[in-house]
Amino acid sequence: MARAAEAEGRRRGGSVVAYFTSAKFLLYLGHALSTWGDRMWHFAVSVFLVELYGNSLLLTAVYGLVVAGSVLLLGALIGDWVDKNSRLKVAQTSLIVQNSSVILCGVILMIIFLFKTQLLTLYQGWLLTLCYILVITIANIANLASTATAITIQRDWIVVVAGEDRSKLADMNATIRRIDQLTNILAPMAVGQIMTFGSPMIGCGFISGWNLMSMCVEYLLLWKVYQKTPTLARKAAKVEASELKQLNVKKESDVKPAEGVQLIIEKDVSGFEPQQEKEVGCAARIAEPFITFRDGWVAYYNQPVFLAGMGLAFLYMTVLGFDCITTGYAYTQGLSGSVLSLLMGASAVTGIMGTVAFTWLRRKCGLIRTGLISGVAQFACLILCAISVFMPGSPMDLTVSPFADISARLFENEPLPTIASPEPEMIFATGMPNLSNGSIAPADSDPEMSPEPVPLLSVSLLFAGVIAARVGLWSFDLTVTQLLQENVIESERGIINGVQNSMNYLLDLLHFIMVILAPNPEAFGLLVLISVSFVAMGHIMYFRFAQKSLGKQLFVCHTPDPKEAPDSSPPGNTSTV
Repeated sequence: MARAAEAEGRRRGGSVVAYFTSAKFLLYLGHALSTWGDRMWHFAVSVFLVELYGNSLLLTAVYGLVVAGSVLLLGALIGDWVDKNSRLKVAQTSLIVQNSSVILCGVILMIIFLFKTQLLTLYQGWLLTLCYILVITIANIANLASTATAITIQRDWIVVVAGEDRSKLADMNATIRRIDQLTNILAPMAVGQIMTFGSPMIGCGFISGWNLMSMCVEYLLLWKVYQKTPTLARKAAKVEASELKQLNVKKESDVKPAEGVQLIIEKDVSGFEPQQEKEVGCAARIAEPFITFRDGWVAYYNQPVFLAGMGLAFLYMTVLGFDCITTGYAYTQGLSGSVLSLLMGASAVTGIMGTVAFTWLRRKCGLIRTGLISGVAQFACLILCAISVFMPGSPMDLTVSPFADISARLFENEPLPTIASPEPEMIFATGMPNLSNGSIAPADSDPEMSPEPVPLLSVSLLFAGVIAARVGLWSFDLTVTQLLQENVIESERGIINGVQNSMNYLLDLLHFIMVILAPNPEAFGLLVLISVSFVAMGHIMYFRFAQKSLGKQLFVCHTPDPKEAPDSSPPGNTSTV
């Protein structure tokens, strides 16, 4: 018995060691390091830009616009670059460019913080303006490199590491999202504490140092994963459009899901020698990026999962999330910083619950039906947000002009409020209230002059709906992610996912424009109703996709084979990995 127990202990110890040295775990570890650095930087750079520009949101707004516009325009080109190069080269290049850009930005920001007074006097302040432009440009390059990293690791490497086991792919996708949820909360808290008890300059130094260390470790982890997964060295060649049409002729009803056609025209790309390019003229080279952009969007439109991708993109056209807009509105309704931090923590918990629900639903009902159930759950929760608009405490009043306060100040030559002296009416417009004392009033305000407390029923229903909807949201996000992974041919994964990122950023940009057009709290209720409408439209698109894919089997929820989801490949595309 003792020997048997000892043998069992050795076997378990060996399995634990095998897991912690497996390609899957190393991929998780590398993603955790990368995401932690990303979240710290995205949180800190906005604060740094506000601090540098005299407590104004101008630089932060410019940075956000540049980032969104760049991904919107260059998403397809980035994806095409991912497709045309070897996996290891893409991952290592994007990793080095991303982290080097953040390190360089951190160094430049430290110099600006140290010598800002001197820079203001040189060349009438133009040198300081040049530094601002340089910081925003380099930070945008870092974000583009981060987009390339996300496409290659989360949309390609993870599929290859999972192999043909779709259940393993679903579990890996869910784990990646759980890592994202945790780092979304913990990383900003960590760097925020450093900046609070230290200084912005110390924060810059810490982030630069972290990215230098993380870059070296992530580089090593990528190399290890590449060595442990030989199939990463083989990449499918481009398939001509005529070949794709022939492959799409055969319907899913004629081929069992487990017998799906694999588009693996493999070749060893460890060296990845590119095809010899014919000499082309200067005009053709100039036109090539535009042709790639056009071809990427056309290819995206022709994908059988196009409606599912569009449904996901429409969910970005919403104010019902924990961004600066919703946070600013919450402050106008009397919620303190501590309460909001608790609500953000609760949203992270429900987000993780969504990843668990995804894996369970997929096993029980299949992948496409999981998206349907998740969509219904999310929309049902967001009904609470729509109801909150008409509850006591809601400031909704469409008779109030969105720009009444701004126009009055301009005509009276009064300065607009800034973060240093916020007013309840303008906090929502800026999205960056004063957090120094956890209230919406300045620290030196007179308690006797403070406004009457606002009834909390409306805002409570609003955040209850937002938090509960995260379960369906993240489950739906994982569903569409896996549909793209499974149904986009290997040679087009990069460009299709690049266009999907562009669509997401386009709708996200539109939601900020919507807020700019109606920035006052009285109009927030209208923004909530518009957001719920866009979510509904997104899920209607997905329902149409599911109806085309499953037909009469749409509402027949049966237990699929454990190794293969019966409905993960829509008809008209038998290309599965």
